[in-house]
This record gives sequence, structure tokens and C-alpha cells, in this order.
Amino acid sequence: MEREVDDGVAARYDVGLDQVCLTELPFVPEVRLYLARDAIIFWARLEAEAGRALPPPYWASAWVGGQALARYVLDHPETVCGLRVLDLAAGCGQAGIAAALAGAASIEANDTDPYARRAITLNARANGVVVAVSESDLLDGAGGDAEVVLAGDVFYIKDMAERVQRFMERVASRGARVLVGDPGRAFLPHDWLQPLTTYQVPTTDGVENTETKQTHVLRPRTKRMGLPHA
Repeated sequence: MEREVDDGVAARYDVGLDQVCLTELPFVPEVRLYLARDAIIFWARLEAEAGRALPPPYWASAWVGGQALARYVLDHPETVCGLRVLDLAAGCGQAGIAAALAGAASIEANDTDPYARRAITLNARANGVVVAVSESDLLDGAGGDAEVVLAGDVFYIKDMAERVQRFMERVASRGARVLVGDPGRAFLPHDWLQPLTTYQVPTTDGVENTETKQTHVLRPRTKRMGLPHA
């Protein structure tokens, strides 16, 4: 189900957010998101309007890793209920929004892309939840006071994947819960993460070139990290 962005809402955002639709995802119908119908065409349209190359609009897609995380926390609300949650590299904010719906005490959705931050605010409003949005690069820290860190589809670029893993190791070492949603991206650290569950996630916007994508929710291996079970 899709609905165009309301003109009054879109007017308060930059170009781009007036070209997305409020969409109900079959895999996570509890969460509605403003998304592009076709992310590749949408990206080309944005670049044509800007007259220059632009970074991919990751925020305009419901990436399967984020969908898997959203499904998992909605089905297992005890993983986030009453806890402070950080949604890392949040994109459209779907995992953080799901955590808010599952009863998290607070949500910080972090993304360095200004379009993503505007999209997260719009999506949180559409779902009637409160999500704090931050822009800082957090990867040199240890997640602040977050008790749960969610990260969907963050292991697709080598340099970023290495930084994310070091960040997550610091988060896990202080006792916080780390949950990753990933369909087997190129730089997923299989030796460090173990699957909790696996889903067949429908795709909707042409990014994955397949109708469904096998996607895992993972956590740090307890033997290697010496952590309690999630």
C-alpha cells in the first residue's frame, strides 16, 4: 500500500523527499516508511535534478538487513523493551522505529547522510514514535550509553566494515547487546558473528535483483567474546 507524501509535509523537506511514497512492507507491516518505488530510477532522477553525481540514496530503500532486524525486535520485544537503543547507519530508520514500537526506552538513529536524517524524522512521525536523530560519526567510540546497538546492512564496503566491527567489539566488550541484520554482504565477519535466526525477506525496490533475499539476524559469538547470551 502506498501514499504520496502530503504536500504540506514534503514542503518542509529538501528535494528528494517529495518523490517518495508511504509504503507498507509485506515483511514488516507494522512499520510504514516513505520509500522510492524503484531506488535505481530514483537515484538517477535525483542526479539529473542536481546536475551532478550524488551518493546512493540508501535512505530511500528498506534494506533487507534492516527489515530482518525490525521483524526480529517486533517478534522479540524483550531484546529492546525498556532499554536505550542505537540504530547505527540507520538509513530510513526502520530498525529503530521497530524498536520504539517494541517498547524501547529511547531510540537514537544515527546516519551521516542529511537526507537520511530527514527521512528518519518523517518516518518516525508516520509511525507515531519518537526517535532522536544524530549525524556524528560514532565509529571511533563505543556507542555511548546505548544498551542495544542495531545495525542493518553495514558490511558492504571493506573500510567501513572494518570500522564497524571494531566499533561493535567495543560495544559488546562493555556488555551492551549487538544485533546485526545482513543477507551475506561481501565483508560480513562470519568468524565474529553467529546467526540467531534467518528470514526470507521480500524485496520491493529493485536493489537486490531478486524477489526474496535470505537474510540473517546475527550477534557476536559468545565463545570468542565471552559475553552472556542475548
